Amino acid sequence: HVQLVESGGGLVQAGDSLRLSCAASTPIGHYNMGWFRQTPGKERDFVAALSWGGTQTDYADSVKGRFTISVDSAKITMYLQMNSLKPEDTAVYYCAIEGPYSGGDYPPHRNPYEYDYWGQGTQVTVSS
Repeated sequence: HVQLVESGGGLVQAGDSLRLSCAASTPIGHYNMGWFRQTPGKERDFVAALSWGGTQTDYADSVKGRFTISVDSAKITMYLQMNSLKPEDTAVYYCAIEGPYSGGDYPPHRNPYEYDYWGQGTQVTVSS
């Protein structure tokens, strides 16, 4: 069982940047990694994902060019760098992983139901 703990959320103004972190209880180098977000009364939406081999990334159209997903070299902590934040980015952000995998490195899933382990979420609020 892998535990994930997010940090880095907060209240910022439009145009600001934030970096979310997600610390794993064990190395997650063989897992696809994803970030999702959710607002009250809505489903959890895909934001970004990184394949376990690091060769494939995917971003929601709404964040493409502004957000970047990455993982540290020890494969313990994953990040979501968020630039040029907008009020519509306000949500609870969750990190998640699915796997483990070996062999080929394929595009990661966008469907949150494919993910096996989740963090507790961190609130990001962007004021206009």
